[in-house]
Amino acid sequence: MAKVDRDLFDSLRENGLRKKTASSLAEAFSKVDGSGPGKAGRKAIADLKTVVAELEDRAKGGPAKRQAASKKAAATRRRKANQRSAAAKKAARTRARAK
Repeated sequence: MAKVDRDLFDSLRENGLRKKTASSLAEAFSKVDGSGPGKAGRKAIADLKTVVAELEDRAKGGPAKRQAASKKAAATRRRKANQRSAAAKKAARTRARAK
C-alpha cells in the first residue's frame, strides 16, 4: 500500500468521509516528490465539489424553487395564450361585421 498522509486521513474521517474514501484521497495527495495531485485526486475533488453543490442547492430549497418557477411560467404561457385567442376572436368578429 502506498504512503498515506495520516493527518489528512484523520481530518477527512472526522469530517464524515468513509474510511475507504478518506484513505484513497489521503493516498492521492501524499506524494513523496511533493507534486500536486494526479488525475485521480483531481477527479475526487471534482466529485466532492459536485456533491457539495447539490447539497447546498437542496439546503436552499433549490428543486422546490425551480418547480415553483416552472409552474409560474406555465401559468403565464397559458394566460398569454388565452389573451391572444380572445384578441383573435374579437378581431374575427370585427372583420365579420365589416363585410
